Amino acid sequence: MKLQKARITNFRSVEDSGEFTVGQVLCLVGKNEAGKTALEQAIAGLNPHPSTPIQYDKERDYPRRWLTDYATKHKGVEATVITTEWLLSEEEQEAIAGVVGRDALTDSLVTIYRRYGDSEPQWKLHVDFKKAVQNLIHAEKLDDEERLPIEDASDSKELIAKLEAIPEKSQKQQRLLERVNNFSGKTISGAVLKILKPLLPKFLYSSHYDRMGGQIRLDTYEARRQGQQQPPIESGERVFLDFLEYAGTSLQEINSATTYEGLNARCEAASNRITEQLLEYWTQNPHLEIDVRVTKAEANDPVPFNQGTIARARVRNTLHKVTVPFSERSAGFVWFFSFLVKFSQVRKVDENLLLLLDEPGLTLHGKAQADLLRYFTEKLAPEHQVIFTTHSPFMVPPDDLPSVRIVEDKIFQSKPGHWVSEGTKVRTDALVTDRDTLFPLQGALGYEMTQTLFVGKHTLLVEGPGDILYLQAWSSALKSQGKPGLDHRWTICPAGGIDKIQPFVALFSGQKLDIAVISDYSKSDRKKFESLRQNKVMEGERLLSFASVLGLEEADIEDVFSPALYATLLNHSFSLSGANELTAQKLIDAAPNTTRLVKKAEAYFRVMPPEVPEFNHFAPAEWLFRNPDALDSNGVEVQETLANSEKVIAVLNALLK
Repeated sequence: MKLQKARITNFRSVEDSGEFTVGQVLCLVGKNEAGKTALEQAIAGLNPHPSTPIQYDKERDYPRRWLTDYATKHKGVEATVITTEWLLSEEEQEAIAGVVGRDALTDSLVTIYRRYGDSEPQWKLHVDFKKAVQNLIHAEKLDDEERLPIEDASDSKELIAKLEAIPEKSQKQQRLLERVNNFSGKTISGAVLKILKPLLPKFLYSSHYDRMGGQIRLDTYEARRQGQQQPPIESGERVFLDFLEYAGTSLQEINSATTYEGLNARCEAASNRITEQLLEYWTQNPHLEIDVRVTKAEANDPVPFNQGTIARARVRNTLHKVTVPFSERSAGFVWFFSFLVKFSQVRKVDENLLLLLDEPGLTLHGKAQADLLRYFTEKLAPEHQVIFTTHSPFMVPPDDLPSVRIVEDKIFQSKPGHWVSEGTKVRTDALVTDRDTLFPLQGALGYEMTQTLFVGKHTLLVEGPGDILYLQAWSSALKSQGKPGLDHRWTICPAGGIDKIQPFVALFSGQKLDIAVISDYSKSDRKKFESLRQNKVMEGERLLSFASVLGLEEADIEDVFSPALYATLLNHSFSLSGANELTAQKLIDAAPNTTRLVKKAEAYFRVMPPEVPEFNHFAPAEWLFRNPDALDSNGVEVQETLANSEKVIAVLNALLK
């Protein structure tokens, strides 16, 4: 069974979340107090794991502002907290078909919900019960006379009643009655649920993540565990035992060692295995090793580690040649290590789990949070569905944004000065007005864009996003004519102007990338270009301008166009018509003191009527990108433009040779 959809209602801040889909991994993103924890706890209460026994309590959990109206709103029926849809696997469908017949199962989905006061999840089966009865009758091969008294039974209850009413039952009728009476609850639903209930995963909710202690006293542990000795076992000690098992040994094995070499061999084997497993998912520092030691207690150590036999975990830094106690490592390292250990062991104890993780990895560095996401994907998701909440940009999976749902406490102003909440909502789109809610998603997207640039070996910096569209449009047009387009190896990045070139190059330093720049150029930019060359920010031949490529004193990317074609782009992109429509001559005359087309366009738009949109650089580029046939012409203005663009692209491609 796999969870497909969920809807939370009547639970704390969640009056109605709306229905949302659930994949193998679901990331719930929202700011603090948005209701993410309430959502996870409501989900966990559907079928809670014994270690996290979340139960719905009407007095505590029902939305407080409606509590006094509970009976009126729900008309004597307990309010539903969660409704879910589950997809049955082929094997599960076959198992059900063995009871009711394949054609009686009307859908591969099953609905499971839970209300206040329910002792267990409630099920809605998509079964045609009349057809199931017919299939049961057919399976017993009753003849027409035997079928006659029971053939119009619509469900198992009617079937039993009609069978029991037959004074002298045939052998087949008796066998059919016994079969149905042996169903759980003497119903077809009961028989189906007997198959399905054990398959429903337990929901393991975690908001408190136990941190492993760095040492444990071995000789008294068992007595303390059984309550025969004080103090009681702490959670960090239990994680330590999980750690030993994760490393491939156990408390019993260590205690059973009878020689030093035997004990040392077990400790070294555990150290090697846990180090290998840790470094697979902890990429922050590859120079660490875990060292497991069992030693006699020292008298001056803190109680209770001053007596008996002590197992200790230490962390060795192979670069600095030093070991330190596990507990003295960074909070992020201790958390990550403990999490890996704990969830590895949880999965061994109970395989049929759905994991609900509330704000995991808050103490981790951004890159370590990326490692944690990778652990979710590679280790947890193949075996379990995972639902986790976050407000960190680094915990949003940028390569799987469809798995992200936005959580917001939706508030609107019903009238001036009066604000009303609709409660927590789960959204699949990003059309929310609250910037704080969107921040983690925006941060993740921005970071992913940066990382995408890092992996491009050949990076071309341009001024803005419009430049990217122009280059792509020209490249496509040239290719359609059988000429070379822009080399696919270039990764184009908008830098935001010549002033931002140096910070961008510094950002890329150390990545061993080939970086080139092609920028607009005016006479006032001369010193900026000279400074970049003199400071050796980048090689001089890789610092290009449109002016140098086109042989002009000043030029922007727009000067690749002929005046007539650029005027056409402006007319279309800004809907200029009538007296406002541009011609090549109007454009040239708009600013006689400059040769730069974009400056002429700015001057022309400054004297336009108020209803004409304000000029911006991006609109003509976007229109051309959406209308590439504008370059599919033998007209003089198009051929002049393509000749100029061919010069630009040839110079850029030459840098790769």
